[in-house]
Amino acid sequence: MTPDANSAAAVGANISPPTPQAVVVPLTRDTIFLVVTMNSDAESLTSVRSLCRDLPKLLRAVGFREPAGNLSCVIAFGSDAWGRLFGLPRPKELHPFREIRAGSRHAVATPGDILFHIRAEREDLCFELVTQIMIKLGSAIVPADEVHGFRYFDARDLLGFVDGTENPVDQEAIEAALIGDEDRAFAGGSYVIVQKYLHDMAGWNALPTEVQERIIGRTKLSDVELDDTVKPTSAHNALTTIVENGKEVKILRENMAFGQAGHGEFGTYFIGYSRSPRTIEQMLENMFIGRPSGNYDRLLDFSRPITGNLFFVPSQSFLDTVTPEGPGVAITAAPSPEADSPSDAPAPDDGSLGIGSLKGKPQYE
Repeated sequence: MTPDANSAAAVGANISPPTPQAVVVPLTRDTIFLVVTMNSDAESLTSVRSLCRDLPKLLRAVGFREPAGNLSCVIAFGSDAWGRLFGLPRPKELHPFREIRAGSRHAVATPGDILFHIRAEREDLCFELVTQIMIKLGSAIVPADEVHGFRYFDARDLLGFVDGTENPVDQEAIEAALIGDEDRAFAGGSYVIVQKYLHDMAGWNALPTEVQERIIGRTKLSDVELDDTVKPTSAHNALTTIVENGKEVKILRENMAFGQAGHGEFGTYFIGYSRSPRTIEQMLENMFIGRPSGNYDRLLDFSRPITGNLFFVPSQSFLDTVTPEGPGVAITAAPSPEADSPSDAPAPDDGSLGIGSLKGKPQYE
C-alpha cells in the first residue's frame, strides 16, 4: 500500500467525532469578549497559527490556579482571516457579516478577524488569560474591541428582563450550536455572530412596565411569556422565533451585560452560536426590517448595535492539526459527497442583505 493510500485509509478509518471547542458550557459569572484584526505579513500569520495549538496550554496554565473557576476560551475566525490562515477547504457558510439598513435602524458591520470568547466564574481568570494571549500574539494583531461582561443579578440584562430563557440545554444545545453531517469536513464547528448593543436607559425607563413587556413579549418580574392574544407580532420574542418545517430552530445565546456607569454606558453584548449563520441572520432581518416589512422590533428604538461580526469556530480537533507554517487539516470521518459539492449557501459578499444585527435583550426568546 502506498503512503498516499495509507493516508487515505487512515482518514477513512477515523470514525471518531471531532472534539468541539468549549462552545456548549454552563453559564459563568464573568466574560471577556476580545475581537482583533490580524496583520497580513508572514510572521504575523505564523504567530496566529502557533496560538491555535498553544491555546490549550495557556488555558491549563491559568485555569490550574483555580480549578473551580471553570475557565474556558473559544477562538473563532472571520471569513478573510480564514483564507489567509488556512486556505482551502473552508466552511461552507462562512462569509463576512452582512449589515442591515432599514429606516433609522442600522446593523453595522465592523472590522474583526479573530474572536476570543473567554468565560470563568472570576474576572481575574479571564483577565489573566487574555493577557497571556496578547503576550503570545504580540504585534501580530491589533485590538478592535474588548468588552468585559458580567452576569447581572438573576441572569437579567440591564433593561431588567431575564435574558436567554429559551436557550437550549444539554443535547438540544449541542444540536443547535454544532455542525453535523451537513458540512462533514467541519463537523464539530460552529458559527458565531457577535454584536455590541448600547441602551438608551433613560428612554427605556420612562416607559410603563406594561409597554416594556409588550416590546419584549414577557412579563418583567416573573419572566412568563405573554399569551399570543396579548403579545404584539412585533414583540422581540415573536420576531426572533424561527420555525422551519413546523419545528422551531434554536440557537445558543451567551449574552452578557456590560457598561461604565460613570460614562453613561449601559449595554448587552449579544453572542449567538449556531450550526448555520442563516438562523441568526433571519432573526436579525425580522428585527431590523420586520416580519412583514415595517413590523420591526421596537426594542431597536432603545438599543443600537455599534459592532457586528460573523466568525467560524473550528473544532478543537482542527486546531490541533494547525502548524505554524501552514493550514490545518479537518479531522473527521471520510467526507460525504455533499462536502465536495458547491455550497448552496448565499455567495460570500460584504454587501447589505437586510440581515445583520441583534439587540442585546433577551435576544432570542
